[in-house]
Amino acid sequence: MNAVFRSGTMNDATACGTICYEAFKAIAQQHNFPPDIPSAEFAIGLLSRVLSRTDVYSVVAEMDHRVIGSNFLWEGDTIASIGPITVIPDAQNSSVGRQLMERVLGRARTRRHVGVRLVQSAYHNRSLSLYTKLGFHAREPLTVLQGQPLKLQHPGCHVRPATNADLDACNALCLSIHGHDRQGELVHAIADGTATVVEHFGQITAYATNIGFFSHAIARTNEDLKALIGAAPEFAGPGFLLPTRNAELLRWSLTHGLRVIQPMTLMSLGLYQKPAGAYLPSVLY
Repeated sequence: MNAVFRSGTMNDATACGTICYEAFKAIAQQHNFPPDIPSAEFAIGLLSRVLSRTDVYSVVAEMDHRVIGSNFLWEGDTIASIGPITVIPDAQNSSVGRQLMERVLGRARTRRHVGVRLVQSAYHNRSLSLYTKLGFHAREPLTVLQGQPLKLQHPGCHVRPATNADLDACNALCLSIHGHDRQGELVHAIADGTATVVEHFGQITAYATNIGFFSHAIARTNEDLKALIGAAPEFAGPGFLLPTRNAELLRWSLTHGLRVIQPMTLMSLGLYQKPAGAYLPSVLY
């Protein structure tokens, strides 16, 4: 396809959001999984917020003056992340997706990001193939979990809202586990009122931007993560992402009534350090 690519604007929110919903729904239904995006209205609202952010670079694909796809590079932190990338169903498998990916990766190289991450649906073979060809490495199998709030208090772990005064401690914790911080995301979550921390004997031992699909959490131990999950008022979006190899926490979650929604895969390009502690990735990474 002879598509034209340009930067996105707020005026693209309706077209891009509608395509985002239709594309995710079509792929999920082909594999008998629930869609990640519940409605076109939700997707339009989501992309309206994304397109309004100054720390997100957007690329829109057009053909015959009609929007047919979009992609986004989150560049507010040391490690950049990609998504959501979507192409209208009748234009899929025509190289538009590859070109959208190549443009955001070019942007990441221009900005000298040391690493780029994304998360893909494990049942979607085509996206796994595309990302692998583009140089990404599959790093971590993930399990999406959902269910009723657990309303649990973990002994010795005090969960409270995060504030800007917690930034240094949270960044240091993330740095010790991942080799980099995610301050940009954390600052937004604190401003939105969704971020929480765990205090143990006066020290911050874990934090979460939220417990849900678009949020991440960092913790010294599984016990700290259990405190964050147990205190969450809901699991936002389709659910939260848990590294499948964390058998202890997966077993604990299932024992407490949470259910598996779908498998996903964390992929990286460039700098990657094997996590040295407990964590929950977001759908971005």
